[in-house]
Amino acid sequence: MEIRAIKVHGSSNDFYLIDEMSRELAITEEERSALSLAVCKRTGEDGADGILFVQASNTADAKMRVFNADGTEASMCGNGLRCVGRYVSEKLGKDELIIETMKADLAVKREPEIYQDIPTFRVEISPVLKSTKALPMNTEKDEIIQERLPFLDDELIFTTLSVPNPHLVSIVSQEVLASDKQEKIAKYVNGENEWFPDGVNVSFINVMSDKDIFVRTYERGVGFTNACGTAMSASSLVTKWERSLEDEVLLNVYNPGGMVKCQVHDMPEKTWIDLIGNATYEYKQTITVDLKHREVQFGNKEIHEEEVAAYHAFVNHVKEIVGAI
Repeated sequence: MEIRAIKVHGSSNDFYLIDEMSRELAITEEERSALSLAVCKRTGEDGADGILFVQASNTADAKMRVFNADGTEASMCGNGLRCVGRYVSEKLGKDELIIETMKADLAVKREPEIYQDIPTFRVEISPVLKSTKALPMNTEKDEIIQERLPFLDDELIFTTLSVPNPHLVSIVSQEVLASDKQEKIAKYVNGENEWFPDGVNVSFINVMSDKDIFVRTYERGVGFTNACGTAMSASSLVTKWERSLEDEVLLNVYNPGGMVKCQVHDMPEKTWIDLIGNATYEYKQTITVDLKHREVQFGNKEIHEEEVAAYHAFVNHVKEIVGAI
């Protein structure tokens, strides 16, 4: 099987984007999972955090399906949605779109550049669900907002929510961020445990200033990642709640892969987050896959050199800011 793919990333959270809008891949759902396992495996410069399948939709401009590197399908991916949004925007010649995802049809809009020569898109992150059943989590509590969970840690304060991916979030000090607490907690809740049967994304937030936060995420199905779009969105909402910020606060969210902006809309009738950041193309490539034997051959790369250089400059700029705050 030969597949034409574009290697893309949002905040260095990288994916192979595969266009199925005109013609679907001739593979089963089981093979789709096997494809992600085979193609995403990190070997040298090849591999990725997941695959973005861009498909035709009956309700929106296009449909996005996301498969993680471990073969599981994610209900949403904010960083991936920005990349899909850019691809469909350029394919259809539209700056405002609706993209169908597993749980909701979401708004996507081209935005002014977040940094020089960085294609930038705003995507809607919703629905926001506080119910522990939505995670799911095995507990008698209907919701967990700013509470201690002694089975995880005696001191940290946690909030759980779905956006719609499940998240476990805690605001921590720099000392805790530098420790191994996050890794231990994340591996526990994503292994065999009695609390989170499907696992959960785990994010630690370090508050840098009233409008700046740093977020590091252990992503379910991936591990520690450069950035997770729904995690940055969930972390922004948790920061808004815990620090009693204004209902439509705009935060700069730094992460190991760069920076995005998150605008929280915490209204009585609806809560959602707008995730604003890059949608970068790294290269185009033909990938030859033998699913039966899990063999992959990666063809030559057609590199988008100017985009790669622009994002590298952006990351250096972000490092300077983080060091100054």
